Amino acid sequence: MDKKRLYHIIEWVVAVGALGWLAWKVAVYDDYPALWASIRTMGRLQWCAILVAVVLMPVNMGLEAWRWRTLWNYGLRSTDDVVMSFREAQRQVYYSKLAGVVTPWRLGEYPARGMLMAGEQESPTWAKVLSMGAVGSATMTAAIVVAGAVGLAFSPAVFDYLGGSYLYSLTVVLAVLAVAYALMPKALGKYAEVNRELLLKSTAQSFVRLLCWCVQLGLVLYALGAITNYQLPIHHLFVYYLLVTVTPNVPIAEMGVRGAWAIVVFGSMNAALAGVLLWVINTLLPCLISPFLRKND
Repeated sequence: MDKKRLYHIIEWVVAVGALGWLAWKVAVYDDYPALWASIRTMGRLQWCAILVAVVLMPVNMGLEAWRWRTLWNYGLRSTDDVVMSFREAQRQVYYSKLAGVVTPWRLGEYPARGMLMAGEQESPTWAKVLSMGAVGSATMTAAIVVAGAVGLAFSPAVFDYLGGSYLYSLTVVLAVLAVAYALMPKALGKYAEVNRELLLKSTAQSFVRLLCWCVQLGLVLYALGAITNYQLPIHHLFVYYLLVTVTPNVPIAEMGVRGAWAIVVFGSMNAALAGVLLWVINTLLPCLISPFLRKND
């Protein structure tokens, strides 16, 4: 069996397994009555808000494809490397969602992209993909943590709830990120082109994607009645994504973690439902779409 056929089989095994996992998660969700009750009370404006949040899903995925294509093409080291098109970057981003949903902290996303690239090239690509994956993960985490730290400074109630120990934890995370930014150019330079310019560019792209998440979350919170006006401070949204990101997480508990932090940050039980609905929009829908995005041979 040649390499390309083997990777194709693995690709489908991952897809079927992940979709089966998602079907099980949807089947065992135990708060449907509350969700349906909130949906039944939605008016025209609320439904429009949900529609806009759904329309922003491909924008969100497109922003991640933009980040990934930038990382890959910037890191080209030889003429043997394949220049990635935006369409191929989108295909990889959608497919990697499947691997992400069944691994803690979505650690399977970049190895899944590596598998797709390795199946298309004769030259080895794993080291480069994982190097660029490390840069992508670090810069996305940095954007979330820095924005969330600023958000916490303007959210005294949430900060008091978390206590001083959380401040120490946040300081450690920021220190680790600072060290990673300092060491990555030298540590990863053997495998791909990594420098300060790329780190700053990827961080800026990550922040744009974070803003897209925040707009979607604000729309869903409004639609489900978790907020009663249009003046939801954006720093609350930054804090929510910070807490979700730094909380130890495994796939089986992801929806619960998102719901619990939504209640803490936004002070409403409906906020938990908003967290679940946003998971459906930004995780379940892309996973359902991904098997239909094939390579344009």
